[in-house]
Amino acid sequence: MDNRLIVELLQQHLARQPEGLMLRIRTFLALRQAILDGQLPPGTRLPGTRSLSRDLGMGRNTVLRAYEQLFAEGYIEGLIGDGSYVSEALQRVGRHPTPKRLVGTRREGLSRRGGEIAAASSSSRIQRGAFMPGVPDTENFPFAIWRRLLSKYFQPAQSHLLQYAHGGYGPLKVALAEYLHVTRMMKCSPRQILILNGSHQAVDLCARMLTDHGDRAWIEEPGYWGSRNVLRAAGLDVRAIPLDAGGIAPTPEDWEAPPRIMCLSPSSQYPTGVVLSLERRLEVLEQAERCGAWIIEDDYDNELRYHNQPLASLFGLSRTQRVIYVGTLSKVMFPGLRLSYMVVPEDLVDAFSIGNAELFREGRMVDQAALAEFIDSGHFTAHIKRMRGIYRTRRDILLDELGARLGNSVRVSGGHAGLQLVYLFDAPVDDAALAADALADGVVVRPLSLYYMDRSRSEPGLNLGFAAVPDELIRPAAIKLARVVEVHLEKAARRG
Repeated sequence: MDNRLIVELLQQHLARQPEGLMLRIRTFLALRQAILDGQLPPGTRLPGTRSLSRDLGMGRNTVLRAYEQLFAEGYIEGLIGDGSYVSEALQRVGRHPTPKRLVGTRREGLSRRGGEIAAASSSSRIQRGAFMPGVPDTENFPFAIWRRLLSKYFQPAQSHLLQYAHGGYGPLKVALAEYLHVTRMMKCSPRQILILNGSHQAVDLCARMLTDHGDRAWIEEPGYWGSRNVLRAAGLDVRAIPLDAGGIAPTPEDWEAPPRIMCLSPSSQYPTGVVLSLERRLEVLEQAERCGAWIIEDDYDNELRYHNQPLASLFGLSRTQRVIYVGTLSKVMFPGLRLSYMVVPEDLVDAFSIGNAELFREGRMVDQAALAEFIDSGHFTAHIKRMRGIYRTRRDILLDELGARLGNSVRVSGGHAGLQLVYLFDAPVDDAALAADALADGVVVRPLSLYYMDRSRSEPGLNLGFAAVPDELIRPAAIKLARVVEVHLEKAARRG
């Protein structure tokens, strides 16, 4: 091929490369693409580095480095004294195919499990604004204290903290054991605590260590889709058990085909806020012992209670060690911290520690060391107390504003703890359409129907977060939302 044509071809490819890349990388990518597209066929003799650099208007070393990279990756061959040629090996593999976009609903290339996970996703890319649920306030976080603690442990004298962390940072486990004893009435040793990267990892680890493919798992209906998807991804037969006023309410028929594992949020059910009654707690524990089931207790926001003391955990009530307790720091610290912890029965400690290390490889020791001192120094408790007051005020503003405008047309569920509450409709409102209209008006809400595995038995409602919304922004957002709700209530009345 004529050198002039090669230069023109490379100029075209260079023009398509991102401007931010170094010139030698852009040159390499341009040459590689021309080779892969078959525009420079196998056996083509490339121009010498001196002439090509002159024709392209760049330094010779730039072209030389691009040629060296092509040679190292096997795209070109060099014969001593005879120049550089496009590798003949590319003749055997044929032309590099043009990547095909994954379009439509077929999700080509995914496994059946991967397709189900992608199709069942209910998470949102929107993670802020009134009234996104489950999002804590981060503007009032004690940045100066946290920055000082991170700096203290991220330095050469603490270089051991940059290694893997088998089971978690010891002093943090001690601090958490003491904290759980005081606030959750749990008796556990630091050895029973594993530090993990979020509650999803905790559920995943439990599924991998305690169940086999096809085993049955129970979740709450409505419930947190994250746990549901993790269990389904583990190949489990996931069954949603409806709630009533006392929490999860399995029937005698349900217990005839018991689960191997069940995910519960007994202290403040997500998203409804329902508290599992004592009678139901004892029943679940008794049945779990009878049928050999394991209970994952997701205690995601029990620190943030607004009226009473934190409730005793299911773990602390269990006498047979069938409960695995999962706590998260995402709500009381900040979501990006991605640290959670798991308390496992004594008999499972060694196996779970090995499983966690083998499957996930633990780290984040600097963060864990900073968090341990944050707790020991009293900053953790002080932060929770402060945020609890801020959140209570914001919750009350939201309740007052929407209550004044919607009156008895809605019912409130939850709000005694956590970062959100649910508004329920007695009328047949299309909550997904309502949420879409609210979003178009600048207000973020989540339809309650999204939290149901079986949408045919969903109850219409909205999950509203108040924690991350400044006081002065709650009222105008509530006014907008109330207007949208009123329109949909009128539509429902006309349909009825």
